[in-house]
Amino acid sequence: MRFLFVGDSMTIGCPGDFTWRYRMWRHLEASFDGPYEIVGPRTALYDPAAGAPVSHAYASPDFPPAARRHLAGWGEGWLHMAPLIGPAVAESRADVLLVSLGLIDLGFYTDATQTAANVRAFVEAAREANPRVHIVALPVIPNVRAEQDAPFAAEVDRFNVLLAKAFADLDTALSPLLLASVPESYDIHQDTYDGTHPGPSGEHKLTAAFADALHGSWELGARYAL
Repeated sequence: MRFLFVGDSMTIGCPGDFTWRYRMWRHLEASFDGPYEIVGPRTALYDPAAGAPVSHAYASPDFPPAARRHLAGWGEGWLHMAPLIGPAVAESRADVLLVSLGLIDLGFYTDATQTAANVRAFVEAAREANPRVHIVALPVIPNVRAEQDAPFAAEVDRFNVLLAKAFADLDTALSPLLLASVPESYDIHQDTYDGTHPGPSGEHKLTAAFADALHGSWELGARYAL
């Protein structure tokens, strides 16, 4: 089974980060019963000093190069990934997509309605490449901006409703779609280092969201031990 991480700055990470991708790899190593592979066209972290994804300075040296693969980008959202996901799935033969996108869309590019349309385009493109693809998506977690910008917070809430509706509308037995649940204990003041990007505790909690969804709905792997 081939897993593909799709995400924005919360998923790609910066130099010195473990990333939640690392935590998920460790979890799969410990709990997944069967052969699996992490796939994707990229492996790097985003380096703010260079302004580009050119770093490989992961916090843990035991993160093997093959497990670092992903399709994540700093400043990239559903808008950017919708045209990329088809070729990425076709090339990697991904079976399961673990997707964390949306905050950057709503913050800089598109409103909730437009972002939801890009979600549907993303799903369509992924299924064209693999009609049996499984997709797990995380709702947008309101960040520190949402605490100070009421219209932005409302747009985040509206998008999460539209995301749930899109997944309900598009879900099929052949290609199931699943919404993960953000852990109730997730606290942007404790689990991030800047009000948006996860620190170590946040990485564990994001991993738990995906791992628990995979186990609870599809019996893949085990629940995550926080």
